[in-house]
Amino acid sequence: MGTMETAEAHTAVHAAAHTAAHTSAVPDALPLTLDYPVFCAVGTRQHLAAIVQQVAPAHRIAVISDDTVAAVHAPQVMAQFEGSTASLFTIPPGEQEKTRERWASLTDALMAWGAGRDTTIVALGGGVICDLSGFVAATYMRGLPVVQVPTTLLAMVDASVGGKTAVDTPAGKNLVGAFHNPAAVVIDPEVLTSLPPAILRSGLAEMIKHGVIADVAYFDRLLQALPSLLARGAQAPEFGALIAGSVRIKAAVVAEDSREGGLRQILNFGHTIAHAVEKLLHYDMLHGDAVAMGMVAEARLAERLGMAGPGLAAAVEDAVRRAGLPTRLPVGVSAASVVAETLGDKKARAGAARYALPRALGEMDPADGRWSVPVADPIVMEVLAGLL
Repeated sequence: MGTMETAEAHTAVHAAAHTAAHTSAVPDALPLTLDYPVFCAVGTRQHLAAIVQQVAPAHRIAVISDDTVAAVHAPQVMAQFEGSTASLFTIPPGEQEKTRERWASLTDALMAWGAGRDTTIVALGGGVICDLSGFVAATYMRGLPVVQVPTTLLAMVDASVGGKTAVDTPAGKNLVGAFHNPAAVVIDPEVLTSLPPAILRSGLAEMIKHGVIADVAYFDRLLQALPSLLARGAQAPEFGALIAGSVRIKAAVVAEDSREGGLRQILNFGHTIAHAVEKLLHYDMLHGDAVAMGMVAEARLAERLGMAGPGLAAAVEDAVRRAGLPTRLPVGVSAASVVAETLGDKKARAGAARYALPRALGEMDPADGRWSVPVADPIVMEVLAGLL
C-alpha cells in the first residue's frame, strides 16, 4: 500500500511487514485494580499481537505512531500482524501535532482506509500519540478499542494508563477530550534504550510526582536509584521495577476515581503551573521538564499556605535537581504571565486556578474531599517570583 499525504496531514499507510506473525502466549499482567490489563516486562512488545487478539480481537488493526517512533519500532510491530488487515498511520512528532486538525486528518485517513467497528487501534508512541490516538479511538464510530504501547518513560508511567484522551487548543492544553479506557497497556522497558537522554530524564518527573503524592517509600527508592538511572539510562537494572511501581501508584488512584471527580486530582500536582508554562512556550518544552518545575513551585505554594510543614519544598526541589530536571521558570517567562495562563486551565473554577497540594511526602491535602484548592493570584505570584 502506498503513502498518502494531504495538506492537512502527513499520514503514511504501510502494509504489514514480511515476517511471520507472532503467536506466543500472553504474559501475565501486573496485579492492579483496573478494568483492563497492564503488561510491564522486558520483551512484552514481542507479544503484542497475542495481547491484541485476547483483549480486542478485530478484523482490522490500525497502528498510529509518529515518524520518529515508527522508523524504530513499526517494522517489528507490523510484522506481528501479517495475515491481518493492518496498516500504519504516522504523523510528525511533537506536542504541536496534538490538535483537532490532526485528529480530523487521522479520522479521515481511517475512513478512506475503510475502518469500521471491526477495527482496533494500537497507539505506538509517547504521550502525544497516547493522547491523540486515544481520542481518535474514543470518537471514531462512537468508540473503538485502543491498545496503548508507550515508547517513552513519561508515557509508560503516565499518559498510557488512566483512560484520559485529549487534544490541545490555542486556549490551552487538553481542553478537548474524552475518558476512554484502553483495552490494554503494553509496557516494554527495553524500548527505552532508543530514547535520547533528555527525553528519558524528562520521564523521571512523573515518577517523582507519584512518590510525592502517594508513597514516600517509593520516593526514597527512586532517589536511591537516581545515580544508576542517570548513569546507565535504560540499562539500569532498577528501571523495570520502578516503572511498575509508578504504574501501581497511578492505577490505585485511577481505580478510586476514574473520571477525576475527587481523588484523581492529586495526579495534577505540579501540572497547573506546568501547563501554563508549556502554553507560554508554545509547547516547546518537554512535558516532564515543565512538571518538574511545576512541582517545585507548587510544593513551595503548599508551604506558603501552611498546608505543608517546613522542609517539603526543599525535599521536592532536591529530588528534581538530582534527576537533572529544571527547578526554575524558563528564561523569558514572567510570574505574571504564568498566573494569567493558569486561569484558562481546565482545572480552574469560578475564575480561580486550583492546585492539588501535598502536606507531606507521600500525602496530599484532601481539602475536605475536593483534593484541590483555589489559591489567590498574588500568593501564586509571590511564590513564582522566587523561581525566576
